[in-house]
Amino acid sequence: MGRAFEFRKARKMKRWSAMAKTFTRIGKDIVMAVKEGGPSPETNARLRAVIQNAKAANMPKDNVERAIKKASDKDTANYKETLFEGYAPHGIAVVVETATDNNNRTVANVRAAFNKCNGNLGTSGSVVFMFDHTCNFRINEETLKMDLEEFELEMIEFEVEEVFKDEDGIMIYAPFEQYGAIQKYLEENDLEILSSGFERIPTTTTKLTEEQQEEVEKLLEKLEEDDDVQNVYHSMEM
Repeated sequence: MGRAFEFRKARKMKRWSAMAKTFTRIGKDIVMAVKEGGPSPETNARLRAVIQNAKAANMPKDNVERAIKKASDKDTANYKETLFEGYAPHGIAVVVETATDNNNRTVANVRAAFNKCNGNLGTSGSVVFMFDHTCNFRINEETLKMDLEEFELEMIEFEVEEVFKDEDGIMIYAPFEQYGAIQKYLEENDLEILSSGFERIPTTTTKLTEEQQEEVEKLLEKLEEDDDVQNVYHSMEM
């Protein structure tokens, strides 16, 4: 298996354990999707994808509908997506994706987390180049009407980097820019998308001792606890 497979396995074991936090993140995604393309999932591809992710996370349908209704209100503030970059202890590169309605608060909180945990908040572009920005899709294996090898060949034109089967379905990883084209292909060919999203996979990872890992984990956990933080990526080997 390739890099994306190992990355996904490590993140599944370590992250996204708090259901309430996951719902908060999805709620923000819904607001941003509605503000960008309207409240109808039929005409808003981004919203359609977020609703799929909400279903995969077992987010109640009522919660999703309330979030869409709230996002449609002109008085509801939109969220600005901001990227932060820096280093955790022992030279581990860290990328933090945030969605916020108060950028000053978010900047202060992220900087404080790095400072308190012996890290360093860097400038834009300081570490993001060390990560491949990818898109991913999880599809229902039962809707695939060909074998996996044949499907991989079909995916070549979309520059797909990895296709593999796990206990959750069939995973597809490709460059970030191919998201829209792949989503369109899957929908047109009646392949059920169970979830989709974007991830930053480190091009190289650094192995640390158990004690050093604990130091890095303190920073990662502090960042992930912040309500404005959507995702945290790092170059530590898991």
